[in-house]
Amino acid sequence: MTIYNMYIFDRNGTCLFYQEWQRNKSSGMPQEEEFKLMYGLIFSIKSFVSRMSPVDFKDGFTNFNTNFYKLHFFEPPSGLKFVLNTSLNVESLRESLQYTYNSIYVEYVVKNPLCSLNAPIKSELFKEKLDTYIRGLPAF
Repeated sequence: MTIYNMYIFDRNGTCLFYQEWQRNKSSGMPQEEEFKLMYGLIFSIKSFVSRMSPVDFKDGFTNFNTNFYKLHFFEPPSGLKFVLNTSLNVESLRESLQYTYNSIYVEYVVKNPLCSLNAPIKSELFKEKLDTYIRGLPAF
């Protein structure tokens, strides 16, 4: 099992945070372009799922698989979007993404007077706590 990388986007599609752990292959494009492409993918999938689903469900999509990786998604009421890419054999990490938002993002970004919301996350404490948490997950 492997965790490759994580993105945190604001509601407007700006990437506020990006971290790689065990990503072996780069996208071959500038990082800003990769962020736009990932946000566009999330936006399109959310739209597709909400329109095509035969039943109304509150959570929308939480993950999807390709032949090579699994994308895990969590969107709290704040409109932030947490995206985590893993290997295919990893179970749903929705609860881990909820924990990341509630116990790491809120504690070390929202409650930090030195951090500006809707601005790239520069807090070293946030990065350290997130890295420790991700490395401690069974999927890592």
